[in-house]
Amino acid sequence: MTKDFIKKAIFALKKGELICYPTDTLYGIGADIYSIRSVKKVFEIKNRPSSMPLSVAVSNKKSLEKVAFANDISKKLFENFLPGPLCMILKKRKTIHNAVTSGLETVAIRVPKNKTCLKLLSDFGPITCTSANLHKSPTPNTISDIYMQFKDDISVYIDEGVLDSKPSTIVDVSDGKVKIIRQGAISREEIFDVI
Repeated sequence: MTKDFIKKAIFALKKGELICYPTDTLYGIGADIYSIRSVKKVFEIKNRPSSMPLSVAVSNKKSLEKVAFANDISKKLFENFLPGPLCMILKKRKTIHNAVTSGLETVAIRVPKNKTCLKLLSDFGPITCTSANLHKSPTPNTISDIYMQFKDDISVYIDEGVLDSKPSTIVDVSDGKVKIIRQGAISREEIFDVI
């Protein structure tokens, strides 16, 4: 059943449509990061200001390095925490459009520890990784509640039941140092122990 939904999701992404997919924390809204029209659609349906950059989900280290420039710190964090609830901010590649990063020279990267999500990313490639909620509203933890918000603005919903984990920890390592932007599932201590 999940395989069928992954195929449908990939088909939708290729057509420039949006999907709702499970991560290791909450449900996310996915769009092809190389389709500016699709990325703009994410901002529109969430009522999200275009000045707030979107995170990008990738499946592995190789995929990450197509999107961003890895450095020694990010490689250490990757080895210890990813896939998992860690979001790393890195210098972006020129191939990543400003629509994704709101004009910033950095991009936030996630590798969610969820089998369905990783299979989707492995088969399709990088997609947007933003919570499935309206801007400034709580994030629903079931597909039925998410559907009530977005209806047919999202083409494919992949349902994996109730998802309600602690949010990811966000770290800015773009300049080769660690700056904790938001502490979530992974503690500050755990991060600095590794480094």
